[in-house]
Amino acid sequence: MTTSSSERGVSLGMPELPAPAYPDDVRARLEADAREIIARYPDSRSALLPLLHLVQSEEGHVTRTGMRFCADVLDLTTAEVTAVATFYTMYRRRPSGDYQVGVCTNTLCAVMGGDAIFEALQEHLGVGNGETTDDGKVTLEHIECNAACDFAPVVMVNWEFFDNQTVQSAKRLVDDLRIGRTVSPTRGAPLCTFKDTARILAGFPDERDGAVEASGGAGPASLVGLRLARGETAPARVVHPRDGGPHEEPQDRAPRDAAPHDPSPTEHLSSHDAPQDTSASDPAHPAGPTAEEGE
Repeated sequence: MTTSSSERGVSLGMPELPAPAYPDDVRARLEADAREIIARYPDSRSALLPLLHLVQSEEGHVTRTGMRFCADVLDLTTAEVTAVATFYTMYRRRPSGDYQVGVCTNTLCAVMGGDAIFEALQEHLGVGNGETTDDGKVTLEHIECNAACDFAPVVMVNWEFFDNQTVQSAKRLVDDLRIGRTVSPTRGAPLCTFKDTARILAGFPDERDGAVEASGGAGPASLVGLRLARGETAPARVVHPRDGGPHEEPQDRAPRDAAPHDPSPTEHLSSHDAPQDTSASDPAHPAGPTAEEGE
């Protein structure tokens, strides 16, 4: 039995119809915002990235209508706009949730429990990578490094940090988002919807009370290089000795023939400030508790 090309979804080369335009009132509002953005740049085409965030704030993703709008106001072709919109992962190409929940699965976050968190959230929410829950609240995705290794494993919601997560805390987080409970990031500005985040990324001020004053920064290990660049005295060690003893002076060192230190189950294996039960979130994970190894 053969299948027709239309049934297989194969294009026969028919040109795609032009994207519909925004309604007049929406276009007028977006044009006013676009003029403000374009005025910041000596070359208008340099405004394309923030303009894509602007149209993403309108519908929650970058539509063909949004790309047509960007092309019109910047005097570009839709092909030029599409090439940029499809290159950067921060621009969504299909409808997505109010909250973009990203689980870091780069090396450190992964071994500290990120892989276990991502797998558990897929099962808990009933979605795959890049998919959205039926209620339109949460889009789940795995993301690359977000420069927060001090606090691994890290989950981000609309690019705000939720540090030192476990499987259970991540499940509570997405459950709270879905029922509309107030959720506060570990550091940084208060959480807002993805559309609101996109407008802020377009360069418009965050007018919420206290949002600008809210702050957050990297952890101590990430800031060592910055302190050195400023001429500050570096600490003796970044990672403390596993046996807890001083190692600065030669006479304080353990004898070469001493038995290797065997850490207790509750002892941190490094100076990392993630809680011990982070890696215990999945006992079968390679980063599981030391006490369970070999059992």
